[in-house]
Amino acid sequence: MHKILTALRSYFDWFYVPHITITDVLEIIILSYLLYHLMLWFKKTRAWSLLKGVVVLVAFMGIATVFQLNTMLWIFKNAINVGILAVIILFQPELRRALEELGRKNIISEVLIRDDRSTKDGRINDHTISELIAAAMAMSKNKTGALIVIEQDVALGEYEGTGISLDAVVSKQLLVNIFEHNTPLHDGAVIIRNNRVVSATCYLPLTNQHDLNKDLGTRHRAAIGISEVSDSMTIVVSEETGMISVAQSGNLIHNIDTEGLRKQLESLRKNTQESRRSRGRRKGGKKREK
Repeated sequence: MHKILTALRSYFDWFYVPHITITDVLEIIILSYLLYHLMLWFKKTRAWSLLKGVVVLVAFMGIATVFQLNTMLWIFKNAINVGILAVIILFQPELRRALEELGRKNIISEVLIRDDRSTKDGRINDHTISELIAAAMAMSKNKTGALIVIEQDVALGEYEGTGISLDAVVSKQLLVNIFEHNTPLHDGAVIIRNNRVVSATCYLPLTNQHDLNKDLGTRHRAAIGISEVSDSMTIVVSEETGMISVAQSGNLIHNIDTEGLRKQLESLRKNTQESRRSRGRRKGGKKREK
């Protein structure tokens, strides 16, 4: 019996169970909380795109290491310190805002209360499309200036933070009321995410394109500017002419009618659905491989 126990003990020597204390558990909880909110911050700002770029660079560095590409390794080694400093300088406003948000958060409620609202309808559904078209046509008829941004994959959290939080269902009446002259919320842009108006009076970056029509005002330049730094679609209603325009991917489509606007919004929904199906196929393929 003793020999059997000795044999079993020697066989399971590789299996090590560490001694876990209350301090270890507390450290895991704190680090998990910080990592979770760090990832949320990345997703809400342009830092998410930066993170994907860093992953690509790390992959290239791994390839250079495997194949002994010494020149590339030397460049990576000497550029990393400058790169970290450049990232801190470029994302200084976002870092400052992240620290401010951390100071304002109620940590207990953040841990205990979880928002389970799903986005089963996608980023834009039939109801939202109909309400956007109705609102744009009504404001065009009355020559009410408007700037409506529809968020896609690139998060617009940093611009959302410059405005006033709303979190309301998209409707013609709400949008017309927001952009009505001499109302508190009419100045700036509205941001729509997952079929909800999340913020109003938002400030957007202006485009640096120099070959634009000089007749275009600040709204149109802001619409093109936000389309250059994200994959969003922006609806613009001119206050001077009532003309409706759509900005996407750095381009501006002028003077579109009801059917043209519907076509643009339908294409946005179609692209979202195709992207979602593509991600689903990739996940399904990974599961089958496993």
